[in-house]
Amino acid sequence: MEFFRIKKDIPFMRHALVFNVISLATFLLAVFFLFSRGLHLSVEFTGGTLIEVNYAQAADLNKIRDGLGRAGYTDTSVQNFGSSRDVLIRLPLKAEQSSAKIGDAVMSVLDAEAPGASLRRVEFVGPQVGKELAENGALALLLVILGIVVYLAFRFEWRFSVSAIIANLHDVVIILGFFAFFQWEFSLSVLAAVLAVLGYSVNESVVVFDRVRETFKKVRGLTTPQVLDHAITSTISRTVITHGSTQVMVLSMLIFGGETLYYFSLALTIGICFGIYSSVLVASPLVMWLGVSREHFVKPKKQVEGANEDGAVV
Repeated sequence: MEFFRIKKDIPFMRHALVFNVISLATFLLAVFFLFSRGLHLSVEFTGGTLIEVNYAQAADLNKIRDGLGRAGYTDTSVQNFGSSRDVLIRLPLKAEQSSAKIGDAVMSVLDAEAPGASLRRVEFVGPQVGKELAENGALALLLVILGIVVYLAFRFEWRFSVSAIIANLHDVVIILGFFAFFQWEFSLSVLAAVLAVLGYSVNESVVVFDRVRETFKKVRGLTTPQVLDHAITSTISRTVITHGSTQVMVLSMLIFGGETLYYFSLALTIGICFGIYSSVLVASPLVMWLGVSREHFVKPKKQVEGANEDGAVV
């Protein structure tokens, strides 16, 4: 299925150096913000108090958030838990208060600002649990990266796997850089979005690389930049369809999903936009500079001893 077809190949590789300089500058800025400002980690990673309350009717989450904010509870997470009547409140760790006292204080705020809540449970999440979650998340990220490298190396060639993983890490670091610069809350749902972006971005790279391999095999006489330009141009319509439909769904979560899905969908939005850019304008130039050529996909014909150039036996 195609919305349109571009007959003349767009010379993307003519400006490959410019695109990669822009990518490098963006990447370095993201790394700078990660080291200088750091991530604003959520309660899952830092530890804190979990409070579950129940309402007789559907809970008004915005009223609960506003009430807690006016009472001085900052960096709180309020979301439905199981049903629209069950609410889970996450509060950051405070050394001067016990979980029981925090639970009583929160219930007092709810009675005044959003009455009708009944306390179900109050639990303390220690920083050790948060540290374990952070380590497991980093391990999951590493395993996904290794899996992508192995898959691309088997399916294509090592030059493609190296280029794709650099492009994918470029996307991940830039997402983290945005969250560090704006100090958006980095939670487990955001980590899930980062992992999803890795898989999503590599899918776009695979589509382009598959067209590169196909063009090398079918068309003679084209230089490597021309092959890459043809592969990217011929997949633009597919890119518009897949990324456009995905972005519509993600934007609907971003606008209508509420605070619970806001940062998850925001991370996906950044990842999709930079995923398109990196797959086309980062991975492809890297493949070209690593020296990929037609000889890597088309094996030369063996010359039979005693045969002439046309293959006839003398």
